[in-house]
Amino acid sequence: MSQRVLICGAQLPFEVGGAELLAESLRDELVQRGHEVDLVRLPLAWPTTREGLLQSCLAWRLIDLTAPGGRPVDRVIATKFPSYLVRHPRKVVWLVHQLRQAYDLLGGAHSDYRPERDGEDAAVLAAIREIDRRTLGEARAIYTISANTRDRLRRFNDLPAQVLYPPPKLDAALRAGAHGDTVFTVGRLDALKRFDLLIRAVARTKEPVRCVIGGRGPQRDELAALAAKLGVADRVELPGWLSDERMVELYAGALAVFYAPVDEDYGLVTVEAFRAGRPVVTCADSGGVLEFVRDGENGYVCSPTAIDDLAERLDRLHRDRALAARLGAAGTATVREISWDRVVSALLEEG
Repeated sequence: MSQRVLICGAQLPFEVGGAELLAESLRDELVQRGHEVDLVRLPLAWPTTREGLLQSCLAWRLIDLTAPGGRPVDRVIATKFPSYLVRHPRKVVWLVHQLRQAYDLLGGAHSDYRPERDGEDAAVLAAIREIDRRTLGEARAIYTISANTRDRLRRFNDLPAQVLYPPPKLDAALRAGAHGDTVFTVGRLDALKRFDLLIRAVARTKEPVRCVIGGRGPQRDELAALAAKLGVADRVELPGWLSDERMVELYAGALAVFYAPVDEDYGLVTVEAFRAGRPVVTCADSGGVLEFVRDGENGYVCSPTAIDDLAERLDRLHRDRALAARLGAAGTATVREISWDRVVSALLEEG
């Protein structure tokens, strides 16, 4: 039976990342199955003040999505922080991630919060955790996009969830082609994604390995400067935003795909790479990526501090394209069971 569904998510103004693409893909899949669907997005400026962050939470809590315009909504599907604060009697959460700076990233270089610094940070952190416990706990069901996200939720908030892997937006278009000499990667250009590791590895390869790093973000100039400093500017391409058609071409012709963020929530790039028959090179602390990549079976898992090792793996693939093809084919088998039918059935069946 057809349902009226609202998909909720916060978005950085002018920025489109994996969470936004995921919400759009879910909308399109639901519409194709005959449901009436719309996206509800509220801006989340980041970084923001402590007060601004809590105001963003309050904004979601104040919204009434039960019957906008006088027409009842059958369910809301909330995705990432703080959209799951929304109130609805049939709220389901498909959790991309919480505010990681308040959890697993707390105390490190990627978090602005320091609870030992002053009382304000400690109070805000306590408020965020209580908000998450209450508002996630009131959902009819909680799904997560990966086991990594599920385990964080259980570890920090003591809330159970089921893993529901999302297919990539480009799923139907991805295809395998000949393995070229370019290592491809894509994502928001910020420090958490560690694209600098790829540039450093390319600079140490013995073979003429090239790389394309797609996407936009605050580290773009820094990455270009690093490539120039290491003498590989002619082998490192930073094309910015990529169309779907260009993405498909780059995946199809890549030697391999590099994807090694810090403790990634899921990593759609990994699934896209495997759908295109590309081996994935990642790091031992890359989180959700490791739910799929097996060292020597469908890609390589390296230490983030062993740049020479990473470079050697890229050289190995460059010298042996048959090896790259075998690893990529094994990756395709790894993600074969991920499907939109399974996702839609789970998200719409509760209540």
